[in-house]
Amino acid sequence: MTRGKQKIEAQRKNEERNQKQKGSQFEARAVALKVGCPICKAQLANEKQLVDHYASKHPRENPPASSSQ
Repeated sequence: MTRGKQKIEAQRKNEERNQKQKGSQFEARAVALKVGCPICKAQLANEKQLVDHYASKHPRENPPASSSQ
């Protein structure tokens, strides 16, 4: 058991540690997912995943041309 100054500092450190962990995973997910499938509206992280998605989910369709190239 700690007393006095040690206890106060330990509480402060724990509070700071817990504050950093707070946040929405939905916000982080929205930032990471930048490419979307125009057919089924699936969100993907990059162009390669979009091509793989088209190959497995929409085999008769061609993937859209990449806008970054």
